[in-house]
Amino acid sequence: MEGLMNVGSLVLGLIAWILPVVNLAQHNKISSKRYAAFTVTSFSSCAAALCLQLFYTDHLVKIEDWSALLDTSHATALVATLLLVVTIVLNISALLVYFRKNRNKN
Repeated sequence: MEGLMNVGSLVLGLIAWILPVVNLAQHNKISSKRYAAFTVTSFSSCAAALCLQLFYTDHLVKIEDWSALLDTSHATALVATLLLVVTIVLNISALLVYFRKNRNKN
């Protein structure tokens, strides 16, 4: 069960990155309602992925697996930061494209 937390975190992290890429790729086809849904889902997936990592770290503390914590804590922090930063950058890029598209319409 605990191993599924890492898999779930990976899947949710990929969803957090794929949705803004889809927004960018289909910026001429996506309506404003779908854009907002994609953005909210992307940030929610990122938050859920980070939450699963926190739960997994809590599990390691509860079972007192200190060697696993020592081995993985730095990598987990680095990857969590990377996930958050890339998700924010991708969603801001999609937001800028969306606003440019709407500004050019008017």
